[in-house]
Amino acid sequence: MLTQRQTLLAVFAITAVVLVGAWGFEYFGYAPCELCLMQRYAYYAVIPLSLLFSFLDPKLQRGGLYFVGLIMLGSMIFGIYHAGVEWKFWQGPTTCTGGTVTGGLPDLTKKAVMCDQPAIRILGLSLAGWNAIVSAVVAWLALSKAQGSSSASQ
Repeated sequence: MLTQRQTLLAVFAITAVVLVGAWGFEYFGYAPCELCLMQRYAYYAVIPLSLLFSFLDPKLQRGGLYFVGLIMLGSMIFGIYHAGVEWKFWQGPTTCTGGTVTGGLPDLTKKAVMCDQPAIRILGLSLAGWNAIVSAVVAWLALSKAQGSSSASQ
């Protein structure tokens, strides 16, 4: 069974690998859309926070597990939203789904990346769908450890 510290370090490792993977896909030509870039915000927050909390007192580690777990729960919801846009279950923001530009001219120096058209599918899921799954797993890992931990057991 993992300790709170080990769980936080696992959260750190998983989220860091996912973010590096996203950068890797981008490096190899899979340009991210606006929603893809926004999904990374949770990772930008959780990576340093999970590492920071892993070095603190166990009472603070438990709070940190709750905090990073809730952030990743939000990331899961956002991943589901983006995957739903890609599957055309609902409409995404008009700024990245091929809608008309209002309030100015588009930036023609940049390639338009549509949020409703996944750049790649792996085993039937887009990267947004995989983000929802990974975020759910990380949220479960953090929140279940926070629920099952007491400061006396650490």
